[in-house]
Amino acid sequence: MDIESFELERWQSIHEHNVTINLSESGVKPLQVKELIKPNELEVLLGQPLAYTQTNGSVTLRQNIAALYPDADISNILVTNGSSEANFVACWHLINPGDEVVIVQPTYMQIPALARSFGATVNEVWLESTATGWHLNLELVRDAVTPKTRFIAVCNPNNPTGARFDDASLTELCSIAAKYGCWLLADEIYRGTELDSRDTPSAWNRYERVIVTSGLSKAYGLPGLRMGWLAAPPSTIDALWGRRDYTTIAPGAINDLLARRALEPTRRNTLIARARRILRKNQAIVATWINGQPKVHQVPPEASAVTLIRYTGSWTSVELAEALRAQHSVLVVPGSHFRLDQHLRVGIGGEPRPLRDGLARLGQILN
Repeated sequence: MDIESFELERWQSIHEHNVTINLSESGVKPLQVKELIKPNELEVLLGQPLAYTQTNGSVTLRQNIAALYPDADISNILVTNGSSEANFVACWHLINPGDEVVIVQPTYMQIPALARSFGATVNEVWLESTATGWHLNLELVRDAVTPKTRFIAVCNPNNPTGARFDDASLTELCSIAAKYGCWLLADEIYRGTELDSRDTPSAWNRYERVIVTSGLSKAYGLPGLRMGWLAAPPSTIDALWGRRDYTTIAPGAINDLLARRALEPTRRNTLIARARRILRKNQAIVATWINGQPKVHQVPPEASAVTLIRYTGSWTSVELAEALRAQHSVLVVPGSHFRLDQHLRVGIGGEPRPLRDGLARLGQILN
């Protein structure tokens, strides 16, 4: 099996801790432990045994996750080490050599790379960019699905565009999948980051062959916990759990404890409100900067903690991002990592001042 180099993750890993301003981050500002644990809960944290945990996630954690999905219970949930592991075990379980998969692009490039590595043919359907946003052409999805299609993969809300699919689109995607009996694999890691505070509809419970992946790294500001999950039919969860026995086995004990705290309803609502507040403020900063830049354009994100900036000029996105890093110590993600050259992906989930300063330095390069 030939595994492709994950250019996005390698770019960030090499550079993100060696720049003054990191605008490659894809979630909201990470919390500190003291922001998540109340003083009267400190002894519980300090008294947590560093033993193996329930390998599919503690019962309480799975109950808290199941509460996010109508009619779900703990039999529908498998806890993973980040949503990346959730996506991995889902692809590992679903794909056999010779299968086809349909990927809605642009997207976080993990699933298409894994699909090719597991021997599938990837058929792409690209979102269409217009003056009013990024839109999914369902007719193109319908044309791309064949009797050999194993699943349709969507990232909703979308990384990197910040677009989101409505109820009607998700229902129709399930209808298309049902025609051929294939799965819908929905990466919903950015639910909770909606700038207008309207919840993005989930693909969950629309069709018997839906797998949802998500986690705490984006809207919740807890990427260092490495906590993700899958929501799926119980028989599928059992099969995925069997795969996970061969990967990381179990979540970390402290990670599981802190994730339980984060997903308690009151605390969860507080964290989601925090994310949306940060993103609205920072998108306003980006919009002001865009208005003063003749060589750039942005389709404002509906949700997510990132945005795409399209620019004019002869430089490739890798050349522009490298110049920005080398000359101004600012890290952004080249659009070519999403096969979108002449674009940069900029994180809008951090502190306002570094965002302003980083955009100012980007403006110097562009001008």
